[in-house]
Amino acid sequence: MPVTPAPSRAEAATDALMRQDPEIAGILLGEARRQSTGLQLIAAENFTSPAVLAALGSPLVNKYAEGYPGARHHGGCEVVDLAERVATERAKALFGADHANVQPHSGSAAVLAAYAALLRPGDRVLAMGLREGGHLTHGSPANFSGRWFDFTGYGVREDTGLIDYDRVRDLARELRPRAIVCGSISYPRHIDYALFREIADEVDAFLIVDAAHPIGLVAGGAAPNPVPYADVVCATTHKVLRGPRGGMLLCGARSADRVDRAVFPFTQGGAQMHTVAAKAVAFGEAAAPAFTGYAHQVVANARALAAALAGQGLSVATGGTDTHLVTADAAGLGLEATAARGRLAVAGIVLDVCGLGHGGARGLRLGTAAVTTQGMREPEMARVAALMGAALRGEEQGARLREAVAELTADFPPYPALA
Repeated sequence: MPVTPAPSRAEAATDALMRQDPEIAGILLGEARRQSTGLQLIAAENFTSPAVLAALGSPLVNKYAEGYPGARHHGGCEVVDLAERVATERAKALFGADHANVQPHSGSAAVLAAYAALLRPGDRVLAMGLREGGHLTHGSPANFSGRWFDFTGYGVREDTGLIDYDRVRDLARELRPRAIVCGSISYPRHIDYALFREIADEVDAFLIVDAAHPIGLVAGGAAPNPVPYADVVCATTHKVLRGPRGGMLLCGARSADRVDRAVFPFTQGGAQMHTVAAKAVAFGEAAAPAFTGYAHQVVANARALAAALAGQGLSVATGGTDTHLVTADAAGLGLEATAARGRLAVAGIVLDVCGLGHGGARGLRLGTAAVTTQGMREPEMARVAALMGAALRGEEQGARLREAVAELTADFPPYPALA
């Protein structure tokens, strides 16, 4: 029989919205059910804490606050100034940075501000190629980055799937770029930031690290910290960091003023103070000992899932993972990536597709941050892989597999205190 979640206090809290706007209330409830009854394996997603949700729904949403604490363009900011100061101090302490800017509305906004701080239109930039895992902001012709700057992409070795650092050095020597960007949306291994710094110094280039994906692992001591090596680190506050959707910038004291000016007034107006407060909450949570255990469990789960997927007949890129990310090819099961994602979606298993970095091939990209937040561990990763394998091979009807997924997730509610 299908598993039907019991009504929760969270649903009761929407009664007022249901009376005022039942259409939107129904959409919110539907999304809550979707998140709690399916497997959320999108690598860029997570479940925030109730405390983060509370900050996002706070009266700080009403306050206009262009500028920075103590120098706003609007009156009445003395309280929200406190929230931003707390957020920046917590971010600096968490990542060992001289300076933090917590105002960017997204990871892309943070990257835009980093480029605005260090570059001028037309400058040459070296970044991971889009097919190999580079982000849109790393030179896509559809994005501001590809239109305003002269990007060249470096890649990964075809035999290993690992970054070809020798090729990066050769390209840097040949092109003499103004900046080198390291970071990826799908690279599952740790990046050698020290080597990137060495290459950047050799050609007198800025080093910009896009740490949107691993920054939460950095906070939990489960991944190397790029801050000591980069001129500017761009990051998101969601994903593994488990905060609200938004961005931030970390840098040394030398770059602080131009980074701040690049965010405001150059690329953004008023800060979203409810989100800034929610970021402060997330940074505080990430500084607690429990988050260290969480971050290491995320990696352990990803490694277990990668091994189990290989056992199901998928080809796992780089042979495994060091992070929360797993990229895998379902071609061995006779499926290209989009078709594979569709079969999994029918079963309630949600993930992405990505480039695999050789010959234009595409594969599946999945992450373990959200399911780890739910409390799943290595035994559940084996069950997840088995469900994925059954769906991809077409061994059972989608409806039956969806029931099995719902049975698994029923034991791991995202918000048990609200159930």
